Amino acid sequence: MFNKLLVANRGEIAVRIIRTAKELGIATVAVYSELDQDSLHVRYADEAYALGGKSAAESYLNTEKILDILAKSNADALHPGYGFFSENADFARAITESGIKFIGPPPSAIEIMGDKISSRIAAQAAGVSGVPGTTEVLKDPSEIVAFGEEFGWPVAIKAAYGGGGRGMRVVNSKEEAASALESAQRESEKAFGRSECYIERYLTWPRHIEMQVFCDSHGNGVWLGERDCSCQRRHQKLIEESPAANFPDEIRQRMGEAAVKVALACGYENAGTVEFLYQDNDFYFLEMNTRLQVEHPVTELVVGKDLVALQLHIAAGEEIPFSQDQIERRGAAIECRINAEDPSGGKFLPSPGKITKFTRADGFGTRTDSGYEAGDTVSQFYDNLVAKLIVWGEDRDAAIAKMKRALAETEIEGIKTTIPAHLAILNESDFQAAQHSTKWVEGLDSIKAISVAMEDSMEGEESETESHEVQAEVNGKKFTVKLRLPKGSISAQSAQAPQAQKRARAQSSSHRGASGAGSGKVTVPMQGTVVKVLVSVGQNVEIGEAVIVLEAMKMENSILAEKAGVIKELKVKPGDTVGSGDIVAVIE
Repeated sequence: MFNKLLVANRGEIAVRIIRTAKELGIATVAVYSELDQDSLHVRYADEAYALGGKSAAESYLNTEKILDILAKSNADALHPGYGFFSENADFARAITESGIKFIGPPPSAIEIMGDKISSRIAAQAAGVSGVPGTTEVLKDPSEIVAFGEEFGWPVAIKAAYGGGGRGMRVVNSKEEAASALESAQRESEKAFGRSECYIERYLTWPRHIEMQVFCDSHGNGVWLGERDCSCQRRHQKLIEESPAANFPDEIRQRMGEAAVKVALACGYENAGTVEFLYQDNDFYFLEMNTRLQVEHPVTELVVGKDLVALQLHIAAGEEIPFSQDQIERRGAAIECRINAEDPSGGKFLPSPGKITKFTRADGFGTRTDSGYEAGDTVSQFYDNLVAKLIVWGEDRDAAIAKMKRALAETEIEGIKTTIPAHLAILNESDFQAAQHSTKWVEGLDSIKAISVAMEDSMEGEESETESHEVQAEVNGKKFTVKLRLPKGSISAQSAQAPQAQKRARAQSSSHRGASGAGSGKVTVPMQGTVVKVLVSVGQNVEIGEAVIVLEAMKMENSILAEKAGVIKELKVKPGDTVGSGDIVAVIE
């Protein structure tokens, strides 16, 4: 087994990996950006080193800096988590060539399966059919138009090197092709460091079913079970469960065998997830994620195995310690991804900010995985996942009832979250009867009716602490020093902060009110970075026309005009950072 593990990630997945490493007696190393220096994963690890920078490109996607920290820390293994570099073959190769064990598949398997285009080709070669689509990188919008005219609209543009819905755009007509391709490429580049995209047919009412597989270096491969991930918004998952409900066991067996066949065909090792679309009692290969999945805990609770521990044992050269026939699946598990988003009106707008209160659910069969605690800040620069709430019940009905209780018990203040949306979904009869699909959530009246008010938890906030922890960096390595300071020594600074936040909230509220009244002041509803200005001064715009494109938490959001007229003033340009309530344009 390994002596020291560097976790090249952040948030809940970094904390999740560190916990298992500690149980196995492995020392842990965290890395962090400027914005993450006080984060939970940094506090949990045995050692922590600064990456520098704020954005993902400047920090968690900095191969040279990570290699430097690996050398400084004397780590002998690296776990990439999910996202960032987890499916980047060049990064995996750089790690292995430096003599460090990469906890994941070999670079050659990532190249085949991490690239969604080549994975389609490999699956076909293994006898597993995929959704009709292209096997070449899109170069021009005319290719999208030609595909749409042949197979019918809508079609889906997808990031070749991504996942999690990032870089995916649904194109409903030829008029949307050019702007959709540009947007997909831009988002993919920022999320994964690669902009290549491809296209495939967009099924009308599919369920998203995926198979968890494991392969070792001795030629063994198993599938642990399926997860239904059909509850999605913006093609990103909200709720996952295992096993899939109303799913024939004959299909389950065939899908599991197909998943293992695809994995072994490319020389796969370690944890992987083979994703399928299931419709009309048939399934189609979608893609393979060459990493641990966000939703892996539901499989853990159903099969009773620590998947991160299994990853580490396999990476150390051990065989899978059980056969396919020895896998026992019990009960039902559900996971809700609690994101920093405002689901009001079904819009799911990013809601970064400071968490002022975080009360976790507890009880039998209840688990919360999170990278945050009260007092931590959810940044606009990273993914908006705050926590994963996972429950286990003896059957699906028991799991649904337990999840409702656990969601009601979870309290998060200071930011808005998706908890109201989770509760609305769980109460829907179509969900309870497993009649939902990947396109179901965004059409729900119960989701559109959600209205979330922000708790003003800063009122009356006062610090009575006399002991203070101070972080210091020495040669890029993080240390925490506890100081005893006289009471009130930082009172002036702490007193100013709430007042400044109150003023900012008041200003934000007045801006939102003006925009809602159709005053002509176009404001933004969240923190973010302007990636594109779609209008110019003197241009006529209509109500509902997009004025700018704002990136927040790895998602692009179009900011719309709420009044028809002429653009009198533009207050931003691409690259500018804006805050909630800021005016970006004036319409006359």
